[in-house]
Amino acid sequence: MSNDNEVLLDKEKRNDLNVKEERKVDRKEERKVDRKEERKEGEPTSAFKGASWAALLVGVASYLIGLFNATMQLNEKGFYFAVLVFGLYSAISLQKAVRDKDEGIPVTSIYYGISWFALIVSIALMAIGLYNAGSIVLSEKGFFSMAFVLSLFAAITVQKNIRDTQRARERV
Repeated sequence: MSNDNEVLLDKEKRNDLNVKEERKVDRKEERKVDRKEERKEGEPTSAFKGASWAALLVGVASYLIGLFNATMQLNEKGFYFAVLVFGLYSAISLQKAVRDKDEGIPVTSIYYGISWFALIVSIALMAIGLYNAGSIVLSEKGFFSMAFVLSLFAAITVQKNIRDTQRARERV
């Protein structure tokens, strides 16, 4: 009988050890998952990244849908499309130049100046184009200007988020 009790006790000890080992493995896996989901210092939150991308998609999609539905000539639509693309590119370029300069990364004065000039020109082209557009009612002009500004701001924010995320991951 004592031999049977020893066998039972050995089995219980082995079961206890197996349970403890499984718990250790589970804890290690939980830590791995936590590390993957853990936000690095300086990295934007997922919510902020998502909101930035959503704002960019809403702004650009609204602008393009409005442009598609507008009752203007094809060359006018092409002008407004080109102004949007030019504005997005110049806003991202300026944001990068300003941030590089702030972080001590060399930026030539000519590139910095051209970046500012390009953004100002794109905004001016949009304003002048909408002011002179006789075939667009005032509410459409407001719609295009707001979609344009939303798109520019969101593009800057998305580019900033991408750069911040990359920088935070490089630090680790």
